[in-house]
Amino acid sequence: MKGDRVEIVVDAGDTTRTYEVVASRAGRRVETVVRRGVVEVSEVTRRGSVVRTARFMANRVLALVEQPVPREAAEKPLREDPET
Repeated sequence: MKGDRVEIVVDAGDTTRTYEVVASRAGRRVETVVRRGVVEVSEVTRRGSVVRTARFMANRVLALVEQPVPREAAEKPLREDPET
């Protein structure tokens, strides 16, 4: 969903660097995959087309933080019908 983000903290030798991949438009999402020693974070459309990708060596990644946007439906409690 628009606003979902993933922060990646990477060891860059004597310092750390932080990168962000954000779902920039409505209907897009951020997907994270780890395979063959590479962490891949992609912004994907509804139909599955990759818009952009960030790749990092897995042994250099210190932290991978997924920050979803709060969903309104999940925050509202279900209303019970007082008649039943």
